[in-house]
Amino acid sequence: MQATLRCSVESCASLRCPGRLGRETFGVTALMVEPGERVDPSPLTAFEFGYVCGDGGEQRVPLVEVGPVAFEAAVPARRFRPRKGQRHLSGLWWSATTGAHVGYESWLERDHLLALDFDPRVVGIASQPFWLHWVDADGQRVSHVPDYFARRGDGSAVVVDCRPVERRKKPRDVAKFDATAGACRMLGWEYRLVGAVDPVETANLRWLAGYRHPRYRVLETEVALVAVFATAMPLMDGAELVGDPVAVLPVLFHLLWCHDLVADLRVPLSDATLVSGSAG
Repeated sequence: MQATLRCSVESCASLRCPGRLGRETFGVTALMVEPGERVDPSPLTAFEFGYVCGDGGEQRVPLVEVGPVAFEAAVPARRFRPRKGQRHLSGLWWSATTGAHVGYESWLERDHLLALDFDPRVVGIASQPFWLHWVDADGQRVSHVPDYFARRGDGSAVVVDCRPVERRKKPRDVAKFDATAGACRMLGWEYRLVGAVDPVETANLRWLAGYRHPRYRVLETEVALVAVFATAMPLMDGAELVGDPVAVLPVLFHLLWCHDLVADLRVPLSDATLVSGSAG
């Protein structure tokens, strides 16, 4: 099977699209399969990745060739399709990490996207980053689109699927998650199958996220806050030492979001929350 490549050099440059050679490397063979064709499965050797370039062109490559691909810059592999009567609310999240919008298809996905955006190690995030294709034990072609791909500053990657524990009972879904985890292991990526979030920590992050935009970084106030919180003290006490809390608190919350100041977010934020300078 030959892939139909429609992506231009310019649109795919940021993704570093590799060619589709169908080769065998390190004992791993990617199987090229026509739609409806049955093949003999080989454990964890039949993976292909399909992704979309900036101009909408599609690329499909074997697992052994995805290393150079910047999935954090990929266009969503499938569209978000709101429909009447759907149970989940989809939308777009403005990411402070990327400076662009990232999609979500449920509140659960949004909350985990929020956590990725807050993670200081993460430098890139994409939703619906790729189609993962493989052949199951019965010789049937299977595919799955993970919810998120995140790239860390050290070059490592994490793939995230969001699914509540109570909705992981179908064998077909479990098999997809297991296969995705297997493909990620082969690539040295972290794979997370996540469910319900911690309500307190997530509530704190939602609050701080309201101040994630760079417009809240006021240099003079920032310098004063960092100096005041060089010694840990209650949040409101420190804010009042710097100036009018109405003007100071937005900057303080922005610095907490950016990890320039730190607090224990496992407990509810309040006036009495201890805030200190970042150890980093």
